[in-house]
Amino acid sequence: MGKFIPHPYQRECINAVIERPGVALWLEMGLGKTVVTLTAIGTLLQLGEVDKVLIVAPKKVAEATWQDEIQKWEHLQDLRTSTVLGTAKQRERALCKKADIYITNRDSLVWLAQHYGRRWPFDMVVLDEASSFKHHSTQRFKALRRMRPHIKRVVELTGTPAPKDYLDLWAQVYLLDEGQRLGQRFTQYRDNYFQPDKRNGMQVYSWKPRKGAEEAIQTRIADIAISIQAADHLHLPEKIIEDIPVVFPAPDWKVYQEMQTAKLLEVDSETITAMQAATLTGKLLQLCNGAMYDAEKQVHPLNRCKLDAFGELIDALDGQKALVFYGFDFDKDFFTGRVKNAGKGPQIRRVEGSRGSRRLEPRRAGRPAGPACQLRLRPEPASRRPPPHLVQSALEPGAV
Repeated sequence: MGKFIPHPYQRECINAVIERPGVALWLEMGLGKTVVTLTAIGTLLQLGEVDKVLIVAPKKVAEATWQDEIQKWEHLQDLRTSTVLGTAKQRERALCKKADIYITNRDSLVWLAQHYGRRWPFDMVVLDEASSFKHHSTQRFKALRRMRPHIKRVVELTGTPAPKDYLDLWAQVYLLDEGQRLGQRFTQYRDNYFQPDKRNGMQVYSWKPRKGAEEAIQTRIADIAISIQAADHLHLPEKIIEDIPVVFPAPDWKVYQEMQTAKLLEVDSETITAMQAATLTGKLLQLCNGAMYDAEKQVHPLNRCKLDAFGELIDALDGQKALVFYGFDFDKDFFTGRVKNAGKGPQIRRVEGSRGSRRLEPRRAGRPAGPACQLRLRPEPASRRPPPHLVQSALEPGAV
């Protein structure tokens, strides 16, 4: 447990969350969005400014990331959390638990809005990876829009310091100020700041900003959006290591313990054995990565826990470059399959060749990367006390 000493930019963000009813923190990955937000929440709770806080996050993040961050810092130990995930009954039990912060995933937001209706109890809402609310036609946006009059404070977090498409900003800004800055309706915003780009007669396929529109939008939202890039803070370490916990469901953790103890496992009618200590460690690492090889080098998928966490991380990068290291060949196949199945998204370039001759040649141009942020996907049981050999470097965004 450590003592949190905020950097000046973190102090600025903490004060903004405390002082403003709606604020967006556009901070690159690794700059401390989670601890900044929790610190501000703790202060607001002490001041009596808020009573119940709802954090909406990607599923894997909702399972453990916020809870783990609280355990890291001395000043956050009084915060009580309840994780609202699982079946409807499990979620209802979690909502009945006395807590300061309730953490749920994005897919549960519609259910929550229906469950409470006008009795909505959360006076503060934090949207982790708020870019997932950029489409005004989604059910999650519509649900939160209905609840917005009952919410005193909204904080939006995202790992990209600038919007990828200004057309996507309206929905996110609306949830912050209920239409005060960019208009009450999406079509009003689009017509004011954009003009048709690609079209066929009356059918418009894409829109482009009008001359000066991007600067005008930035000016309109400057008081509620804080954008910080790692490159702007050169006193930070060259590389920031951030552990991402991946919680194993109970059945998968039972399989891990069975393999660890008996040194063999029945998978798809195949018996996988590991009699030597080094072999056992390798098999356990395979299991943590979601699959195992049998004696014939056939791959047997077991779970998607780590793969889903990887997918959420890639989604959070929102087009930024990532250099991904994998431990097993099936990791590579699973990762590339996950990205390709997501539809239009990041392009993949494999780096192969002998040591010393490998070069990265980006397929498309992008902004220069700042200090690298290495993320380690860490599988862990429900008790969250993983053996040290479970930690494996998996993702290093920002490297080019």
